[in-house]
Amino acid sequence: MARNKYPEITVERILEAAQRLFLEKGYENTTIQDIVDELGDLTKGAVYHHFKSKEEILDAVSDKMFFENNPFEAVRNRTDLNGLQKLQEAVRMNQSDENRVSITLQSIPITQNPRILVGMIESNRKILTPYYQELLEEGNRDGSIRTEYAKEIAELLPLLTSLWLLPAVFPGTKADLKRKFHFLGDMLERMGVPLVDESIYALVDDFFERMPETEE
Repeated sequence: MARNKYPEITVERILEAAQRLFLEKGYENTTIQDIVDELGDLTKGAVYHHFKSKEEILDAVSDKMFFENNPFEAVRNRTDLNGLQKLQEAVRMNQSDENRVSITLQSIPITQNPRILVGMIESNRKILTPYYQELLEEGNRDGSIRTEYAKEIAELLPLLTSLWLLPAVFPGTKADLKRKFHFLGDMLERMGVPLVDESIYALVDDFFERMPETEE
């Protein structure tokens, strides 16, 4: 059997096809066979060679979409914003990306898979924490943020937003989730990081409204 000389190209094609189908049909209504049919020249075996499950494909699609439109990189070199404003704009950009929000909502059930959940926590620690810390420290330097705990907050934020606000881990109603996020905003402000303004509250509240209701 001939070996694939360019496995990264195959992976990219699988993820692009899966992304189109997840956005058009939804994750639950898309099968591995649908992805194979969308590609046209690969077998199920070829797909499973790169991904063990449909859950892994969705997880990889989510990562791909983040890196293709990374909001932290988009604001990093802007000279018209201070550190706090860059943080706020990154959050707004992330929550305003309709396709990314759709994939994030579809990804919630797969976080019940411990392997997916651990991988998400690890990638948040390695990727999001450094971005948060960089902008928090910039805010401290320019005076828009006043905290002695830039490193600790940078570590805490991804954990709270990816675990504590995740209904697959901490079940709760939409009202519970909104209350938690308002608590998070209040806590950050008391710690010298007034990150959450009304526009961010509105975007996040809308996100929670679109989330399927969960049982406590």
